[in-house]
Amino acid sequence: MLRRKARRDQGGGAVQDVLDDPLDAAQERRVRAVLALGGVPQADLPDGVQQVRLRLLERAASGREAPRDVSAWAAVVASNLAMDWHRAKKRQERLGERLASLHEPVHPSGEDTSLLSLAVAQGLDELPDYQRQVLVLRFFADLPVRGIAEELGIPEGTVKSRLHTAVRALRARLHEDEVV
Repeated sequence: MLRRKARRDQGGGAVQDVLDDPLDAAQERRVRAVLALGGVPQADLPDGVQQVRLRLLERAASGREAPRDVSAWAAVVASNLAMDWHRAKKRQERLGERLASLHEPVHPSGEDTSLLSLAVAQGLDELPDYQRQVLVLRFFADLPVRGIAEELGIPEGTVKSRLHTAVRALRARLHEDEVV
């Protein structure tokens, strides 16, 4: 839960409650976008945003210094949460198969999505986690290759290689489905 701070109004001395939120509105939108593009369902997006906030607050509470670029850090954390969500989903599906019960996937309702959006989402779902992560961070969170490499702790060449392979696979999928 976020802490509340009492802040005195400059003019009349009145006290107002202000949330000590570690994410500004733009950072929150970016986190939501990364989670959504990472395949997290709309219903789970608020929980994902709260997880990013919690991790930022825990980082500060443990005495570690704040990330150099909070927005980039939050996008990487969101990407990791999306990967965790996919792993948990796959575990659940395997459990369901082992129990011989079918689990119907939940689709967001009430949203108008184009054929291209659906094809891209399906293509992203089919990519391995490590490729989906760099693709989302690069093209949807708009992080530079160097920033992705630093945040993930991998060489820039590895990021470039994963991006190249992911883009090629996604492009092939879209051509195969005759979307592009």
